[in-house]
Amino acid sequence: MAQATELQSVSDNRKARHDYHVLETYEAGIVLTGTEIKSVRRGQVQLRGSYARINNGEIWLYDAHIAPYAESGEYFNHDPMRPRKLLLHRRQIMKIRTELEMKGRTLVPLRMYIRGRYAKVELAIAQGKKLYDKRSSIAERDAKRQIERVIKERYR
Repeated sequence: MAQATELQSVSDNRKARHDYHVLETYEAGIVLTGTEIKSVRRGQVQLRGSYARINNGEIWLYDAHIAPYAESGEYFNHDPMRPRKLLLHRRQIMKIRTELEMKGRTLVPLRMYIRGRYAKVELAIAQGKKLYDKRSSIAERDAKRQIERVIKERYR
């Protein structure tokens, strides 16, 4: 029987869920250097504004900021904004490519986490929301908060 691996969330891209309708998600490994994985384990990752693209049959993550590791010297550190290769099966990449060819679809990272020993990125095929969709999402969220507040007050 396989062991349940514990997930340690490192970074969430909440803005992506606000700006896009998430259609399908994938778990991808990420190629990191030694100082990058140390910064990831400390949670020094920012995914806001990052995106992924397919180049030459490989998926690359762009504009994800992984802070330089403070304890290493300047010579051994990494560029915080460098493109990083994502690891997926060939069939998954082909499926993602066909999905992205549809109008208005994009590939965005939703979160980064540690599973076992490895850093993983949750990618989503997403479609952009219109302004009225964003407003309705905000209205729904506010209504849920109000309902929870009323229920909490009632059962005290």
